[in-house]
Amino acid sequence: MAKIVTLTMNPALDIATSIERIVPDRKLRCDTPRYDPGGGGINVARAVHALGVESLAVFPAGGAAGELISHLLRQEGVGYNAVPISGFTRESLNVAERESGQQYRFILPGPEIDGRDQQRCLDALAGAAVDADYVVASGSLPRGIPEDFYARVGEITGRLGKHLILDTSGPALRHAGAGVYLLKPSLGELEGLVGHPIRDEREEEDAARTLIEQGRCEIAVVSLGARGALLVTRQSIERLPALQVASKTAVGAGDSMLAGILVGLIRGLSLSEATRFGIAAGAAALLAAGTQLCRLDDVERLYQESVNAV
Repeated sequence: MAKIVTLTMNPALDIATSIERIVPDRKLRCDTPRYDPGGGGINVARAVHALGVESLAVFPAGGAAGELISHLLRQEGVGYNAVPISGFTRESLNVAERESGQQYRFILPGPEIDGRDQQRCLDALAGAAVDADYVVASGSLPRGIPEDFYARVGEITGRLGKHLILDTSGPALRHAGAGVYLLKPSLGELEGLVGHPIRDEREEEDAARTLIEQGRCEIAVVSLGARGALLVTRQSIERLPALQVASKTAVGAGDSMLAGILVGLIRGLSLSEATRFGIAAGAAALLAAGTQLCRLDDVERLYQESVNAV
């Protein structure tokens, strides 16, 4: 039985490669590619598994990319329920330019998913979530899925008495409704939810508290990039600093952070310490190359450094 179940409605086959220099109008011969299962919830499930907790990823899958995602998850030992669809699962390409150290990320659109396949995904989630401690809905919504889709997910988790963790953006975030236990917006996403620019730390705290007062969530963890994270509940406000590491890539850092928070909670850490563990997991993901996620030994080391620094 998986302790953490994730839902990814717009999964992707992540392809990472490198090249000396990117120039227009030429054939660019890249290095040997790396293939990883991707998409918000899938990344969270993979990171949770890497941190030693059993997870299960629910996602729609179609075409060769969908089959390869399932194959790669099996190789990693990550549990999954791939719901077959008629469309083709998308691919994304991450190209590192060695000369400049810059990375270029090309994200293709997902397939159109009709109402029948949407319901099959929700049914699969409901079945998998019965024995889970937490349900994570993460990532963008592909074509065909209504903006209030995550509100339907919230209704399911509410009926099951499960904690819903949501990490998304844009209209899918604005129409997510109530029923969310923990929301993890970026600062830009927080501005979109409250409808105005946020100019200083006081306004950050007020905006996060507004989400809770509006019933959007019980806990808000606002990602602040190099400034760390802002943790807000109805009873408390806490700022947790970032960890300084030599970053190779930002791919998967947010998903690793969310996985770390949940693993910390399952380990019995307080919410504050679990968020600190999540920050360590996010920082550990920055150390990985391409589309790789955090590694347990890096997370444990960075978390211990953060605890010793307090």
